[in-house]
Amino acid sequence: MRALTENRVVCGVLGVLALLCAAELAGRTGLINPNQFPLASTVLVMAAELIADPDFLADVLNTFTAWAIGLLATTALAVPVGLLLGSVPTVERAIRPVIEFLRPIPSVALIPLAAFIFTERLDMKIAMIVYASTWPILINTMYGLKEVDPVAKETLRSFGFSRLAVLLRVSLPSTAPFIATGVRLAAAIALILAISTEFLGGGSDGIGTFIILAESSPDGVALTVAATLWAGVLGLLTNSAFVGAERRLFHWHTAKTGAAA
Repeated sequence: MRALTENRVVCGVLGVLALLCAAELAGRTGLINPNQFPLASTVLVMAAELIADPDFLADVLNTFTAWAIGLLATTALAVPVGLLLGSVPTVERAIRPVIEFLRPIPSVALIPLAAFIFTERLDMKIAMIVYASTWPILINTMYGLKEVDPVAKETLRSFGFSRLAVLLRVSLPSTAPFIATGVRLAAAIALILAISTEFLGGGSDGIGTFIILAESSPDGVALTVAATLWAGVLGLLTNSAFVGAERRLFHWHTAKTGAAA
């Protein structure tokens, strides 16, 4: 029993089951009006039915297509920029004010502007994903460079290695775990922005569009909650996949600093 209670997965499953039972009980006893918020059992049944719904599966595919393209584009952009800013202090000091100005701007607030700029909804989703997801990768890359062992860099320089060679042989491998963490955080943000853009930017496909259209269906509230539940589950699975990849690729780093959260 003690081993079960100390298992994070088991505790997480028990917590979810307890929440579902509490929600079901609240609906059955009248504490929550089932007409305003459906029973947990009703939502779960409808969520199970969505697995076989081709329209919903097509919307999930469309959302994750934009998510994947946006995340790849963000990584390809943010990592080199982060390496440049973290390696050249003069450039970092010149660009830092721009970063600090742009970073606090809520990404969702820019969706209406993006809707005017981009005629293709896929391009709009990718642009919003890139903007919002750049910051965790960029900041983690710059922070990781500051954590590189200076002795290792000076050792290579003493043997005549160029600045670029030191960056590729020492700095980049040491920074890789920090970059991976930034990509994991960016993946969650990218999924949020993809669905939010579908909500606010319009379009004919995606999980966000499915949820909006579900509100006008006969099972409006229950179907909306079921689709939203799947959005959360997909986000959880995506994060878990990135955590597992981090632990496998950088086990030496997690052993030294602790498991990835």
